[in-house]
This record gives sequence, C-alpha cells and structure tokens, in this order.
Amino acid sequence: MNNTLRMTIAAGCALALSLTLAGCAGGGSSSSNNTAAASGSSSSSADSSRSSSSGEIPSVLEVRFGDDGAPFALNLESNATASAIAGYVAESDWRLPIYHYDDFEDSDVMQYYDIPSRYEIPSNPGAVTEEHAGELYYSHPNRIILFYRDAQVSGEYTKVGEFDPTDDFVNAVINNPVLEGWGNKIVQIGVE
Repeated sequence: MNNTLRMTIAAGCALALSLTLAGCAGGGSSSSNNTAAASGSSSSSADSSRSSSSGEIPSVLEVRFGDDGAPFALNLESNATASAIAGYVAESDWRLPIYHYDDFEDSDVMQYYDIPSRYEIPSNPGAVTEEHAGELYYSHPNRIILFYRDAQVSGEYTKVGEFDPTDDFVNAVINNPVLEGWGNKIVQIGVE
C-alpha cells in the first residue's frame, strides 16, 4: 500500500509539472500576447494567415519608424541572412525597440536594432568600410544596422537589403518619436 501511494503521488506530481511546463511554453492567449510585446514582436491571426498560407519567403519587407509611421519598402538581398529574417517576419511582424539612437559614435549616420535572441540568424559577414544611405546590415549577434546617411564605418557585416533613401525616408528615421514613458523608439518590420 505504501508503494502504491508513493507511485500515485509521484505520477500526480509528474502530471502537474508537465502541465505547468506546457503552460509556460505558450497556449494561453493573454500570455502569448504579453510575451510577443515584451520580446519585440507582435502578431495577429490575420498576419499569420496572410504569410504562412503561401509558405513563400518575401523579397520585400515593409518597415515603419514609430507606431504610426509611414511604410517604407525594404528590398532584400538574395542571401541566407535576409531569407531567415524575412521568414521570421512572415510568421510574425517584428516590433523592435531602439534603445540607443543618439548617444553613440556615428549615431548621425546609423541606427541599430536588437533582434530577440530566440531567433537564429545565419550570417556570412565581410569587412565593410563604406556604407550608403538606405543600406541595412546584419551584425552578429542578432543586431540590425541601418545606415540612413552615407558613412565610412568599419565593421563585419552581412548586407540584408536596402531602402530608397528619399528625404521622406531619412526624415522618418530621424523623427521617429520616442515612446512616452519608455525612453526608446520603435521600428516595425512586416510583410507588405
């Protein structure tokens, strides 16, 4: 009887632990929405169905600077880095914070956005010493670097794509509003 009781208690504990762990992995709609907001991504069922159903990796992404910013087309390179980013964004739009936008060297020509570490992004970096306005690069680990003005900055980058560097584009990057109460800016990346 003692062994039976111990086995029943052990089985009950194992079941409770597995249910707890399953709940932590996702499932509840409110927890998944909070996780998406905290990790820098957002999604809706409409967003998921529009890209997941086709299964194609987009060659152009839509980027907005700020929550209400105008959309700008990001024409992607044909490489594994750009494809990985596009694939993730096709599954769920990204909403990435910009914590440092005017307090680092070269902030007058570039901005950088950190991608949550749960995304595994391949890269094939090469030495880059001259960048043109509108070029977007990936830098390991999980950082996107946008040059919104021509620059000569040395780094090991993988080119992801480029924007048409119009005056409207440059102004949108520069005038991206700081979120009230947060002290940072937001860039949104989605599928057109």
